[in-house]
Amino acid sequence: MTMRPTGNMPETAPTQSGDAVEIADGVHWIGALDSALRSFDMILRTANGTTYNAYAVRGAHGVAVIDTVKAEFSGDFFRRLESIADYDEIRFIVLNHLEPDHTGALPELMRRAPNARLIISKRAPAMLKALLKPPGDDNFDYDVADTGDEISLGDRTLGFLHTPFLHWPDTQCSYLVEEQILFSGDVFGCHYCDDRLFNDRVGDFRFSFDYYYAHIMRPFKPHVLDALKLIEPLPLKLIAPTHGPILRDRPRRYVARYRELSTSGDCFEPGAEHRSLIVFYLSAYGSTARMAEAVCAGAESVPGVRVSLYDLEGGEIDPFVDLIEAADALAFGSPTVNGDAVKPVWDLLSSLAVVSLRGKIGAAFGSFGWSGEAVPMIEDRMRGLKMRVPVPGLRVKLIPTDDELAQARDFGSRLALAMTGGGHSPDARGGDAARGERVIDFADLK
Repeated sequence: MTMRPTGNMPETAPTQSGDAVEIADGVHWIGALDSALRSFDMILRTANGTTYNAYAVRGAHGVAVIDTVKAEFSGDFFRRLESIADYDEIRFIVLNHLEPDHTGALPELMRRAPNARLIISKRAPAMLKALLKPPGDDNFDYDVADTGDEISLGDRTLGFLHTPFLHWPDTQCSYLVEEQILFSGDVFGCHYCDDRLFNDRVGDFRFSFDYYYAHIMRPFKPHVLDALKLIEPLPLKLIAPTHGPILRDRPRRYVARYRELSTSGDCFEPGAEHRSLIVFYLSAYGSTARMAEAVCAGAESVPGVRVSLYDLEGGEIDPFVDLIEAADALAFGSPTVNGDAVKPVWDLLSSLAVVSLRGKIGAAFGSFGWSGEAVPMIEDRMRGLKMRVPVPGLRVKLIPTDDELAQARDFGSRLALAMTGGGHSPDARGGDAARGERVIDFADLK
């Protein structure tokens, strides 16, 4: 279904006036534009800036505000809100996500609308307290929502969908039943600022949409698929995310794109009958390369394991990320140079924040001349990424002997046995792979 601009939605830059923008009958965008932003959360480049989308829904019995904006843009938010509602009309403040770019105006909004009831997801109370930090024993009232819960504005109903880890544990979606509008939080969003606001009027943002998914949602594919099971059955006239264009023209194609992006990796997988091991290495004088070949030979001797070998000196980093996401185990071979692993190894490891690694098996090996710090440093980094490291790293001084190459083959076979369940028990520090969840420290809110 497609919604077209109504008479009170002008065809030129609806946000230029600084007023609220009606996106459906009685539903307004009250967010802010940040066209100057060029980096978000230190991991995303934002060539077009971003938007902090917030919304107000009016019903017969009051107003619900859905999300707020980054603190620096609170003035824009309050000006737009005041243009369509009085504070004593606000009955609910719904927070689909508590990250500071969506809750920066929350404390002041709570002060201005003291009678409004705060609605958060069932995973959010601890985060809310960390965000607001009430003094002493002072508490504040809030209600928690789960899938199937609803609130009423008289003639309008807001329902809730519990969609955790998209991309924080607290995230949820809200659904305006009568207008068939999904307030999706960060899901289906992107960092793309255009004051024309709607997807059928802004510039081409397809790259920004996929780029956002790759860096924000991709590590949580299992949770994306769980959320899609809740979202796909809904009638949808419009999707209102917290970043980027409002999706009123063919909104289902963005839902379909999420399913495609969340399942496309399956084509890279070797199949249920095989486990996939990827061995990456870089070698200064050939010693680590010979070890890598021996590790591969040992791993290939174990039935049910498929092994791939890549020299990092001859490849770009980005294409490896898809391979890593589909792999069951990774082994990194690096010489020790100036007391450290070589830069291409660190570059690859640092790029892996965009995929879920929890529960994957990791291993490290390499030749060294003096001290050999590279191997334990790589192991520590893999554990920090929530990988399991069941086979102790292998270090060889200078040129490997035949006996040492035999040790490398044994190292590879033990690694493969750990992959197939025939070897060592999991490293206790590696964690559980069941959900692909990342551990996030909310004590240090950005």
